Amino acid sequence: MTKFIFVTGGVLSSLGKGITSASIATILKQSGFKVSMLKIDPYLNVDPGTMSPLEHGEVFVTADGAETDLDLGHYERFIDATLSGKNNFTTGQVYQSVIKREREGGYLGKTIQVIPHVVDEIKRRIFAAGDGHEFLIVELGGTVGDIEGLPFMEAIREIRHELPKTNTMNIHVTLVPYISAAGELKTKPTQHSVQELRRIGITPHMLVCRAEQPLPKDLKKKLAMSCDVDNDAVIEASDAASIYQVPLNFIKEGILNPISNHLNIKIKPNMEKWDTLVKHIVLPQDEVTIAFVGKYLDLKESYKSLTEALVHAGAHLNTKININWCDSERIEDVGAYDVIGNSDAVLVAGGFGHRGVEGKLKAIQYARENNITYLGICLGMQLAVVEYARNVLGLEDANSVEFDDKTENPLIYLIDEFMDQSGNKQLRTHESPMGGTMRLGEYPFNPKDGTNLKKAYGPNETYYERHRHRYEANPFYKTDLENAGMIVSGESNGLIEAVEIKDHPWFVGVQFHPEFTSHLETPNPIILEFVKQAITKN
Repeated sequence: MTKFIFVTGGVLSSLGKGITSASIATILKQSGFKVSMLKIDPYLNVDPGTMSPLEHGEVFVTADGAETDLDLGHYERFIDATLSGKNNFTTGQVYQSVIKREREGGYLGKTIQVIPHVVDEIKRRIFAAGDGHEFLIVELGGTVGDIEGLPFMEAIREIRHELPKTNTMNIHVTLVPYISAAGELKTKPTQHSVQELRRIGITPHMLVCRAEQPLPKDLKKKLAMSCDVDNDAVIEASDAASIYQVPLNFIKEGILNPISNHLNIKIKPNMEKWDTLVKHIVLPQDEVTIAFVGKYLDLKESYKSLTEALVHAGAHLNTKININWCDSERIEDVGAYDVIGNSDAVLVAGGFGHRGVEGKLKAIQYARENNITYLGICLGMQLAVVEYARNVLGLEDANSVEFDDKTENPLIYLIDEFMDQSGNKQLRTHESPMGGTMRLGEYPFNPKDGTNLKKAYGPNETYYERHRHRYEANPFYKTDLENAGMIVSGESNGLIEAVEIKDHPWFVGVQFHPEFTSHLETPNPIILEFVKQAITKN
């Protein structure tokens, strides 16, 4: 029977529930248990796919094509696993399912209410996510007391009654603020948060306390007494040099005892490899600077998977990755050299919309003409094709139809139809809703022999990477591009998946998002090779 660990948050948001959940899951996985994770988002959106990156941060894409919360990226990166759409659900999805069933007569004419019908749907989804695993770590988004979170709290409370005591555990992440004027750490916010949780009917079995200062033993005892948890179940969670250090910090804090005692299990994690990688992150031998060209720089979370993928590569190469954040709109104003400067490599990330595109094109041209190591991802590959067509083929009006639907040379175009993951034919037009016309999820691609792509990925004929894009490189121009020195180094069922430049030290563009499959223990091959090349040229 699956054991469930529910992680809730109190006092305020952004305390690190996701990292706490992923760290606990990592400890259990490294102990040999079969672990999975679930993120519950109380917002009414069906998924974050149509939200602005500045509103919500990155949209993480699972192998099965679900657009999910960015915390799922943390989960995969920590537990080195492939999750799916069932590992994240929202209030919008829950109500959509309940209303659909009601319209179809599934409730036999009953009055539909939050309790029991909505709560039952929440529980069904939780149990489905845990099916086949020894542990399911469930993170509930938001903060205790939020009105939209109450049905989920009720579901957690009911599950506690439906399962044996050793099969559920409630962990509450809270804040112990330091008031500098008083020179004291204050426990009252945690006490009030736990009181609210208990009022709802949930008693936490462990507190994970975020604090800027170390928690004295007396203060931990005070929290344990006032919040009705065991003395050893008050875990300090101070800021760490790296998020990947948190599982190690938890072990030092003694988190194994309260978990093993409550769930009646033995936990003996083997963290040797993990510890070595963390040391490479915290105290690396070398360093390299990468110019990260994007347009959502006001919220770095927009590129969370990509920045973490660079960290993974750096950990395996014992190298610190310094990121030179380059606003593509600023490049349009002052030129590439002044912004990119003395960076060892250039990375152009994905994105949607016309804003900042000309700046990205200038950055690509600068990297190509000056033999600087280059990796373009999604839009970064498409623009590499456009830049090459303009400045090498001489097609001055070359463009993507995303930015100019009347261009006479649509190097990047919207194909009318494509086969989705299920083998079904999907139609796309300019008028189609954006979310319904993207290639989403995992698709195969074949790297061409003798290319940098093949060298990075290895000997297999076929590999799989995840996609989130609407437009494709136009194969009509493939022959002209290759005759001029651009190599199509990867294809997927006739679609162009990767390009390189023949006479450049290392210039690669990929249509897929390699960052989505990068984990701390298994970095993505093309990103790892990109960082290797940047170090070589350093």
